[in-house]
Amino acid sequence: MTFSIHFQKTGKKTADTTVVGIFEGQKLSKSAKQLNKETSGLIEAGIDGNAKFTGKSGQTLNLGGYKDQYKRVIVLGLGKKEDLNNITIENLGGKLFKALQSLDVKNVDIHVEGIEDIAETSTPEIASHLAYGFKLKSYTFEKYQAAKKKAEKASLKSVTIVTDAHTASKKYHEILDAISEGVFLARDLVNEPPNMLHPESYAELIKKELKPLGVEVEVLDEKKMQKLGFGALLAVGQGSIRESKTVIMRWNGNKKISKKGKNPIAFVGKGVTFDTGGISLKPGAGMDQMKMDMGGSAAVVGLMKALAGRKAKASVIGIVGLVENMPSDRAYRPGDIITSHSGKTIEVLNTDAEGRLVLADAMTYVQETYKPEVIIDLATLTGAMMVSLGYEYCGSFVNDDALWDQMKDASDNTGEKLWRMPLDKAFREQVKSDVADIKNLATYGQYGGACTAAAFIENFVKDGVKWAHMDIAGTAWWKAEGDVTPKGGTGFPVRALNDLVKNHYEKK
Repeated sequence: MTFSIHFQKTGKKTADTTVVGIFEGQKLSKSAKQLNKETSGLIEAGIDGNAKFTGKSGQTLNLGGYKDQYKRVIVLGLGKKEDLNNITIENLGGKLFKALQSLDVKNVDIHVEGIEDIAETSTPEIASHLAYGFKLKSYTFEKYQAAKKKAEKASLKSVTIVTDAHTASKKYHEILDAISEGVFLARDLVNEPPNMLHPESYAELIKKELKPLGVEVEVLDEKKMQKLGFGALLAVGQGSIRESKTVIMRWNGNKKISKKGKNPIAFVGKGVTFDTGGISLKPGAGMDQMKMDMGGSAAVVGLMKALAGRKAKASVIGIVGLVENMPSDRAYRPGDIITSHSGKTIEVLNTDAEGRLVLADAMTYVQETYKPEVIIDLATLTGAMMVSLGYEYCGSFVNDDALWDQMKDASDNTGEKLWRMPLDKAFREQVKSDVADIKNLATYGQYGGACTAAAFIENFVKDGVKWAHMDIAGTAWWKAEGDVTPKGGTGFPVRALNDLVKNHYEKK
């Protein structure tokens, strides 16, 4: 859904809907008091006549119109003042969008004055975060639904946030809007069907999306990867007719990224565009969802778009390994021993434990080539993580306490939930092989699978490098709607990683 967002001192005369806020306990905000006065007590009369409306966060009350002045007046419950912060305000924006969606609203004014006395939250933050949540919730993926695309012509056209601080709010929102575009790209990528998004088309799409924003994009084809010795990544993709790719993205927001100097942070994403499990074939039921097995790469690409869109003053590297894991006469097999880019040999016990092989070569390459001080990998890696943390939290394995503190701050600031998981010698022992250096399935494969998968990846982290592994199996894709997230691809954790870069790796 596309609509424009404006910030103005006064509402638009063309608005068909006006929204004001009320705190829990029926306490009118400044703008609600003003509108109540202009409408001869319409707000108070409407509240008094509806005992169920208490001002609880996200509640809405449609009071209809008032003479010729207002076609529709909506009261939005703001909840308790002490509970309001940027995250809850974003959630309010999402709930308001959902409420307006059923009312055939085309042009809406949203008044935010009078909420600015909340501790540590300024009016520009309130206005911009409300608009941010409103937009995040508006996301749809309807490009393959002709009827819905036609119906969109009659939907929301314009949103005006009415505030005295309109100039500052607009400037603040431009940053958040760039982040939302990165989130939307990540969601789009996860939602694309696998016949449309495969390694070759994915690599082209990355160039199309990022190069115009100033991101340097380099694509390694199979010939280049064979020369470099990407034995692990290429093994996963060799069963497919689609050629595997590795895409490197460089954002030079602070200093030019070179292959000689140290750069602050690198992000590595698993990009299995469809995962059948290979020879170790997955069950047929639910296999359609395996189009989302490139969610880690989608998050990295979306993050790079967000950073470039807001012109982040940081130098960041993104790298994604793009493969399709298919069974065929060319496919790699259980029992194979392959040699990774690092030189370590890997015994393949299960071809469905493929994501860690893709990450292994990509991580080795980015460390050897760019020498980052911090590296974070993202992957929809294990069902075991979903057993542990469901769809609520992303399990995060971190080898440095200071890095975890930074990630936890980013999680708290954005509401994208992270939970620290253990790295332990016992897990590393379980991925040692009798016939190779390591094996891709642990000794006790059905137990602690997320932890032993992280232990496998840890083998490809160089000494002294701060590293985090984020298993986003349960958070990249979801069947239910959240306050600002849709069904399907969620765009997790673009917002949290952007916050991490902003607060800890940007030039101040």
